[in-house]
Amino acid sequence: MMNSIRNITVIVIDSLGIGELPDAAKYGDMGSNTLANTARAVGGLKLPNLQKMGLGNIADITGVPPVEAPLAAFGRMAEVSAGKDTTTGHWEIAGLVLEKPFPVFPQGFPESVISEFEARTGRKVLGNEVASGTEIIARLGEQHINTGKPIVYTSADSVFQIAAHEEVIPLDELYEMCRTARAVLTGEYAVGRVIARPFVGRPGEFKRTSNRHDFSLEPIGTTILDMLKESGKSVQAVGKIKDIFAGRGITEAVHTTDNMDGVDRTVAFLKQAREGLIFTNLVDFDSSYGHRNDPEGYARALEELDSRLPEIMELISEENLLIITADHGCDPTTESTDHSREYVPLLVYGPAVRKGINLGIRQSFADIAASIADNFGLQTGNGTSFLTEVL
Repeated sequence: MMNSIRNITVIVIDSLGIGELPDAAKYGDMGSNTLANTARAVGGLKLPNLQKMGLGNIADITGVPPVEAPLAAFGRMAEVSAGKDTTTGHWEIAGLVLEKPFPVFPQGFPESVISEFEARTGRKVLGNEVASGTEIIARLGEQHINTGKPIVYTSADSVFQIAAHEEVIPLDELYEMCRTARAVLTGEYAVGRVIARPFVGRPGEFKRTSNRHDFSLEPIGTTILDMLKESGKSVQAVGKIKDIFAGRGITEAVHTTDNMDGVDRTVAFLKQAREGLIFTNLVDFDSSYGHRNDPEGYARALEELDSRLPEIMELISEENLLIITADHGCDPTTESTDHSREYVPLLVYGPAVRKGINLGIRQSFADIAASIADNFGLQTGNGTSFLTEVL
């Protein structure tokens, strides 16, 4: 079915879960609710624009009560794929469902992997353990500076992270080391992402920079991004979207320094009014606040985004749809600093949208891909389109 919608903008508020999934116990995530628990922890959120759209109609959120006439269609989505990481979540939003989770390494990486990496890069490593990025840099950063050995670490996610001081290992070399790790990590060791984690500063004052770069596996099947690009449509990626999809199915990409830069770039793309998709990831919620168990910071970031929403909303014409969602949870109020297995919010906004439609609980994040495909006359294998419900 063809519609008059020329552009769909999807904004992923990275890690904004909205309550535990039925299988959360398998992942150790009982009680997780990133949005509601953050709101409660800070004594209530002030999100007037998201509230008007219907965010408070999806779940009970302190400070964000439901409204009688939401401006958007609203609901929440369950994740079908096995896992709770960034790559899995985004791939499912784009129509790919993973039956088997990416491998994780709670004891660090096997000696065979590390020795192969060291042989290929010519540098011995420090760490090789599960750790918080800021903590391991604070602990091993000085030794790294003195020895030139990169810091390798992982988390509960399927990641191989390499931290290095920008004055010790230049960015070009760090990125090349990541490409080497990506080549080493195959088969049973094929992690979802290899991540460059550059930092600067002196001992006791180390600070990670915005020169982070993710080296993802290539998607294992065809995504809605591939289909749009092949059909001659524009696919504009903001933030780490290009990294998550290993550059595939994208016609134009911009990296961002923080959430507000992500909003600026999204607004700039919206002003171009190209036919196709704008796909934005706002990563600070996850990396700066969720993983650091900082509900106050998380709340501030949400309020800052909310204050910018009118700029985006006024660019959404009769020919546009705006979809706001998330890729997983990362509850900053629980003991864990890792992602959480949660539902994610779904808000669909635009002049063409039937306001206040309750889309209920969607059975897969892939419903977004199915709806985009439906709009542009394409076919995906996963997900159920909600397009006819909202238009």
